[in-house]
Amino acid sequence: MRTLTLISWNVNGARAVYKAGFMDWLAETAPDILCLQETRAEPDQIPAEMAAPADYHAFWLASSRKKGHSGVGLLTRAAPLAVSYGIGRPEFDDEGRTIVAEYPDFTLINCYFPNGGRDRERVPYKLAFYDAFLEFIEELRGRGKQVVFCGDVNTAHREIDLARPKQNEKTTGFLPEERAWLDRLVASGYVDLFRHRHPDLAGQYTWWLQWAQARERNIGWRIDYFFAAAEVLPRVTDAFIWPHVRGSDHCPVGICLDAAPDRPAATP
Repeated sequence: MRTLTLISWNVNGARAVYKAGFMDWLAETAPDILCLQETRAEPDQIPAEMAAPADYHAFWLASSRKKGHSGVGLLTRAAPLAVSYGIGRPEFDDEGRTIVAEYPDFTLINCYFPNGGRDRERVPYKLAFYDAFLEFIEELRGRGKQVVFCGDVNTAHREIDLARPKQNEKTTGFLPEERAWLDRLVASGYVDLFRHRHPDLAGQYTWWLQWAQARERNIGWRIDYFFAAAEVLPRVTDAFIWPHVRGSDHCPVGICLDAAPDRPAATP
C-alpha cells in the first residue's frame, strides 16, 4: 500500500516565501500534495517555477475582493479527478479561501479561514464562514466522500494549543465562541489528526508573532491543522509539525495517509 505525504503551510506571501528558498525546500521535501494558504498574489504574480513546478500539477486561487490578501494554492503530483474553488457561498468565495480537490479515495479541502481582526470586527464573519464550511463538508460527507481538510483555521482549540492561554482569553483566535466551533466540528465526527496522535504533547505551535523573539522563545499558537472525518482515521499513519522550517510566520504541518484500496466512487 502506498503512503502519501500531505503538507499544509500558510506561507504569508508566495513571493516572500519564494525568495526565502521555497523551491529548494520543495525539492528536498517532495510532498505528494502541498496545500498553501495566504499566498497574497495573483497567479501571474507568482514566480514561474513556483507557479508550475516540475512534477506537480498546480492550482491557484486569488482573492477577487481585495488584491494582495488571502489566496490559496495546491501543488499535487497526481492529477486530481476534479478541482473546484470555494464552498458555494459568494459572500465567502470572493475572498479566495478554498480549493477542493477530488481524488479517487478521498476529497481534500485546502482552506484559509478568516481572521477575526485585531479589534474583533470580523469575528461575526469568521463564525459565519465556520458554519458554512461545516455545512459544506457535511454535505460532501453525506454523499460518501472521504473528507480531509487542512489549512490555517485561525483558532487554537484548547489551552495546550497556545503558550499563553490565560492572557489570550479575550483575543480573537482563542475566544470561547471560536473554540466552540471546533468543539462542534469534533462532535460532528472530524478528528484533529495531530492532537489525536499526540494528545498530551505541549509546546507544539504553528504560528508565532514576528517580534519579541516569539519564535525563538516558542511563544506560539497551534492554529494550522489537518482534520479528517472519523472514517478516514485508520488510514492516517502520522501527523507532524515542522517548526524548524522558516520562510513564514507559520510553519508547515502534515500527515501521512495510506492510499485506500480501490473502492466504488462516491456519488457525484
